[in-house]
Amino acid sequence: MTLYVGTSGWQYRDWRGDLYPTGLPQRSWLDHYAERFPTVEVNNAFYRLPERTVFERWRDQTPPGFLMAVKVSRYLTHIKRLRDPTEPVARLVDRAVGLGDRLGPYLLQLPPTLRADPGLLDDCLARFPGDARVAVEPRHESWWTSEVRDVLSRRGAALCWADRGSRILTPLWPTARWGYLRLHEGGASPWPSYGRTALASWLDRFESAWPGDADVFVYFNNDQGGAAVRDARALTRLADRRGIRLPDLPARGDHRSAG
Repeated sequence: MTLYVGTSGWQYRDWRGDLYPTGLPQRSWLDHYAERFPTVEVNNAFYRLPERTVFERWRDQTPPGFLMAVKVSRYLTHIKRLRDPTEPVARLVDRAVGLGDRLGPYLLQLPPTLRADPGLLDDCLARFPGDARVAVEPRHESWWTSEVRDVLSRRGAALCWADRGSRILTPLWPTARWGYLRLHEGGASPWPSYGRTALASWLDRFESAWPGDADVFVYFNNDQGGAAVRDARALTRLADRRGIRLPDLPARGDHRSAG
């Protein structure tokens, strides 16, 4: 297993003085972030899908091996509610390919009011390229059925595991040969941090679900007060002590000097 640990987004002003030096301009934050973590979740694409040129700029700002997970636009998930997915998925993919080899998984987060419809989900997943990795985060309990699990497994899509308040929100189904976890809010102090015991428990689950050669992506969405940064560092240290494989990080500044 290779564990990719990062945060949901990187543009948080209250991370100044912790992750980002006080005088570092915001345009350099992604460069700085990518020297310290191997992946990030682009959650602002959910609200406004960037142009391809923006994705291309992010590609150029990050080192080889860095991966960016892209959250699917709410136009498809919350407005269209998965209906007529052909054009929205094509537009998303056409822009996100600007990331080149920095493109990681797509995250398809469903609205909490959307009840299960395995047919709609299957049709939507079919619109993504065959080599795309798609994680699906349902948020209505009606989705927890064998039929939904079969759709995910057949399409090679990962059920996005999720946690809020140190409470598991999803079944722990390994529906693909890779995994995806979002940690929204921990139960430790200071809020909304995760404690070491909770983090170690997630490593136990990963090792049980993916004992072989698999990529597992973990994103901390508890950005308030820099908790996500601290927790991502802590999980990385715990994984390293266990001998879990972690991606290599570039020597700081190497990717910029290499152009």
